[in-house]
Amino acid sequence: MVDSTSPSALTDRELRRYSRHLVIPEVGVEGQRKLKDASVLVVGAGGLGSPVSMYLAAVGVGRLGLVEFDEVDESNLQRQVLYGESDIGRPKLQVALDRLREINPLIELVGHGEKIDASNAMSLLEGYDVVVDGSDNFPTRYLVNDACVLAGKPEVYGSIFRFEGQSSVFWGARGPCYRCLFPEPPPPGLVPSCAEGGVLGILPAIIGSLQANEVVKLILGVGEPLIGRLVLFDALETSFREVKLRKNPECPVCSDNPTLTELIDYERFCGLAADEPSTETVNVSPESLAAWMEEGRDLLLLDVRTPVEHQTSRLDNSLLMPLQTLPRQYEELDRDRPIVVYCHHGNRSAHAVDFLRRMGFEKTFNLVGGIDAWSKRIDPSVPKY
Repeated sequence: MVDSTSPSALTDRELRRYSRHLVIPEVGVEGQRKLKDASVLVVGAGGLGSPVSMYLAAVGVGRLGLVEFDEVDESNLQRQVLYGESDIGRPKLQVALDRLREINPLIELVGHGEKIDASNAMSLLEGYDVVVDGSDNFPTRYLVNDACVLAGKPEVYGSIFRFEGQSSVFWGARGPCYRCLFPEPPPPGLVPSCAEGGVLGILPAIIGSLQANEVVKLILGVGEPLIGRLVLFDALETSFREVKLRKNPECPVCSDNPTLTELIDYERFCGLAADEPSTETVNVSPESLAAWMEEGRDLLLLDVRTPVEHQTSRLDNSLLMPLQTLPRQYEELDRDRPIVVYCHHGNRSAHAVDFLRRMGFEKTFNLVGGIDAWSKRIDPSVPKY
């Protein structure tokens, strides 16, 4: 299904390596040559990107690109199988490329050590036949979708949360896109991230393998790709369900008369960028908060994470009031007492501060970087997660 002209010949070494493919009628020498000539971009080398990139390298995709800018953290090791204990603190991209070269030295690996955004997405997609979305946040999912539709490329989608995962192939030219399924992002803070809600360590392998399988099918032009179909997996029941997807005739990006013809500010679209830049009077650094506490200021530390997160790791004497329940509980707070709001990284707390200030709580501050920054920079005894 992915165009390939004048397939490259296979070397003797490649014939030996891919011999189990060559005896499959639907693959054979011709199919393996298609894999060799194909190029795939994987956005994110985390939970999903790990199994996807490892299997695509192993099966012989000729040119494999990875977009990743983060470092290996100890919390990654429970599910991100590209990395090991000795890799903690190292750039994920470099570790991933080294690991993939060990898996298959016969393919070309291309590293893109930058965060994908509206300014570079279209150039990153150039030269690749298929794009795999291994991201873990809504701005990047909408960005990758829109960029793929504008570039006319298929996107192999996957997402995971706790015990559930899903996968599909979004290809605006041949079926629905991500926006047809999710026209609008959820309100900020409503859907927890994997860091906030957790994910079963084995789940990324299952969904990532499904994604890799779809990539191979698209390259070979065999089987029925998940275009117009969404596969849902429940790890607790070990069950799969399939949902039929329809193309939205009014989709702003993939319809016949699109209104979105260029990439936009996806942080703002998803409600994660404030209308006005945050000021120093709203934000407080971990160092400043530590100084305030040392001075003995009468502060209320307000935790807007989930109860499970609060139980896992918290600042001493803090009050739990999850962001989802804040609109119903905020009147219990003292308007005259300074309030420092915190979450995991500072995003949910920023929305909580914005809400509370609009409700008249003028002495409300956001802990920049959240409890994660506090643990790293102030008190390492506070558990990181």
